[in-house]
Amino acid sequence: MIGLSTKIEEIPKVGVAYAKKLKKFGIKTVQDLLFYFPARYDDFSEIISIKEAHQRLGQTVCVQGQITEIENTNTFKKFMSLTEATIQDRDGEIKVIWFNQPYLAKSLKEVDFVCLAGKISLYKEGIYLNNPAYERINEIGENEELTHTGRIVPVYAETRGVTSRWLRYVIKPLLYRFCDQIQESLPEEIIKKYKFLPIQEAVWQLHFPDSFEHADAAKSRFSFEELFLIQLNVLKKKIKLMIKKAPACKMDADLMKKFTDSLPFQLTDSQKKCAFAILKDLEKSVPMSRLLEGDVGSGKTVVAAMCALNVVKCGHQVAFMAPTEILAKQHFKTVSELLKNFDVKVGMMTGKDARICRGGETFEVSKKSFKGDLEFDQIDIAIGTHSLIQKGVEFSKLGLVILDEQHRFGVEQRDHLIKNKKLVPHLLSMTATPIPRTLALTVYGDLDLCLIDEMPKNRKKVKTIIVEPSQRKEAYEFIKKEVSDGKGVFVIHPKIESNASKLKEILEKSGPINGSFIPQNYAPMSLSSLAINEVKALKEEYEKLSKEVFPDLRITMLHGKMKPAEKERIMLDFKKGEIDILLSTSVVEVGVDVPRATIMMIEGAERFGLSQLHQFRGRVGRSDMQSYCFLFTTDPSMLNRKRLKALVECNNGFELAEKDLEIRGPGSLYGTVQSGIPDMAMQGLSNIFLVEKTRAAAKEILEKDPELKNYPQLKERLKQFQSRIHFE
Repeated sequence: MIGLSTKIEEIPKVGVAYAKKLKKFGIKTVQDLLFYFPARYDDFSEIISIKEAHQRLGQTVCVQGQITEIENTNTFKKFMSLTEATIQDRDGEIKVIWFNQPYLAKSLKEVDFVCLAGKISLYKEGIYLNNPAYERINEIGENEELTHTGRIVPVYAETRGVTSRWLRYVIKPLLYRFCDQIQESLPEEIIKKYKFLPIQEAVWQLHFPDSFEHADAAKSRFSFEELFLIQLNVLKKKIKLMIKKAPACKMDADLMKKFTDSLPFQLTDSQKKCAFAILKDLEKSVPMSRLLEGDVGSGKTVVAAMCALNVVKCGHQVAFMAPTEILAKQHFKTVSELLKNFDVKVGMMTGKDARICRGGETFEVSKKSFKGDLEFDQIDIAIGTHSLIQKGVEFSKLGLVILDEQHRFGVEQRDHLIKNKKLVPHLLSMTATPIPRTLALTVYGDLDLCLIDEMPKNRKKVKTIIVEPSQRKEAYEFIKKEVSDGKGVFVIHPKIESNASKLKEILEKSGPINGSFIPQNYAPMSLSSLAINEVKALKEEYEKLSKEVFPDLRITMLHGKMKPAEKERIMLDFKKGEIDILLSTSVVEVGVDVPRATIMMIEGAERFGLSQLHQFRGRVGRSDMQSYCFLFTTDPSMLNRKRLKALVECNNGFELAEKDLEIRGPGSLYGTVQSGIPDMAMQGLSNIFLVEKTRAAAKEILEKDPELKNYPQLKERLKQFQSRIHFE
């Protein structure tokens, strides 16, 4: 018997072929399909006469009439087939044209009554209805059971072969059949308190709303529900962690003073506050879970090293994970230098090699030897990439896990470091990607936040300038002058985004393409071809800069296809001043520290996100010299201009993140597919009051019933929800 849990391929009108396509959206059952909500709506609810439609040139209208003529024709050289029809009502007639849909001349017959919704356009022979949505009706004036026209019509995210029209055609009969089987998942007290629509009515009104007010009421309910489920998930995880035991590492105040006195600079007040908060948490036998946020160059690593030192001196080991080899090597160098006078054994293992620093001396070791030392407590702090969580890597006394740019690590990878331990290690996550308060409260709600909100005292604000095409020459002259003073220049070249590669990226990362048409003869590039083309484009830029723009300067390229050792050698040469200009793809976004570099020149700045541009800008301004960020752009669009102006106006990453959230919305900012956060929750993230309301509601429910025993439907809904979301 067919029910909500029935597999989608068993549904009439779907079958195996469509089921395979629907699975790209995570749709596997009837219930999944009913909970696949529209991305937006078309308002075709006003049905007007054909006579009135003639007065609305350029507008989208909805009309009803009888087909008096319909036939297929071909355009010049047969590039496109046209289906031309004439429909009439009591007051007049109008021509209708559909493009590349020749089957319509067979499915729609003369004398059929139809309801049509489309744009009124001007043709050489006069007014016509351009490529309208259509459906048959029994007579003019009928609008009771319309699905595709004559009402507020749902428009869904689409993929090749699955159109919004087909989804409406399948979903509507399923709603009639199964909507009353959907069980209420929100607690009754919450529905009453916030006057939400019951779930069955809300599902109907989201798919086929009676009005935009009804659609908004349904959206409000599900925005709340999905954020509420995220908050429940996060808070339950926090409660679960609170009952576990962690090693209590008492703060050694004398040791911490000795460490700060050994630094060649003074810690900022913000660094001191964050370090103290973390050190006090480490004293507890409850596992710490903290997120240390700090802008690029604010000094998070020093705070982490200080806390790691205290943990080591309490007899425990520290794992320090970074997302890239470049960043892991930089952390190894920095931490080894900071702790050289404290008798701490620092090791590093990446995919390529392993190193150990003891007594200020660094030497290479085999991976086998490294793993043995780690297991038998001969390494105090192990720094690395994913290599630290591979099979065969064991810590004997792991007390603290530090994750840099922790959103780049999956949940399972993070958990690997802390599972199967008698004592659960403390967790310190670090990020230089500023997180708006709404997202932090929602996704990172199980972590206590620590914020380094001031930069080292000797840093000057990086001057950010949008460079128009006419100002390029002037900018180039300024760069030459900076180089003549011994300063270094970064030039960032954007990734290739040809139509084919862009479509491939969307297909591979997102699956569905919202409302886009992919040509049938479309053949996307392979990823290897894309990488080769990007290197080729970088080489072309290198030729241009070295021969035409800066012929007298020493320019070197850096890109992702290079071997790690080669990248490391180039960065060292650049740091030492043996390279004037480093031309690079986005590999320098994270983990590069070159104090002599004072200029960041970004080509095609409009192609990067605000957060990424801010990361690039953070590569300069790392000394007491005045630094500059030049945004080279050729795109005059208002959105990009708004974003680039925000970068000029805001140097503070947290302020910038809020701006980005405001300009682009959370869906674009974080990517629903990448974050795993559903669309409704993403929209809700823009509303701090909704976020706080859902958090308070989740806390109230869990305080009364931590295991949700009295809320079986909510518990089941949460279980389903957890299986399809992930936070990285």
